[in-house]
Amino acid sequence: MPTVALMWEARAVSGRGADLLAWVRELKPDGERQPLRREVLTAPEDRVLVITWWEGGYRAEVPELPDPPADLVRRAVHRWRFESVGG
Repeated sequence: MPTVALMWEARAVSGRGADLLAWVRELKPDGERQPLRREVLTAPEDRVLVITWWEGGYRAEVPELPDPPADLVRRAVHRWRFESVGG
């Protein structure tokens, strides 16, 4: 079965990277469906990246992570979707 990876990246207001990271770690997908895998990563400039892997192809309906509270981020969240093509 194909898999789809959702990438979600946000940049926190200066000095609020730890708050954004804590907010992301508390998130749970809506509904009963759970990702096959989930990774949370950080980068300089208070950026947080979340990658989730789901069963299904590129157009599969899977839960998206919401936007964080406006006071935590300095710009709109970036989102990407990729379909696995194997090794």
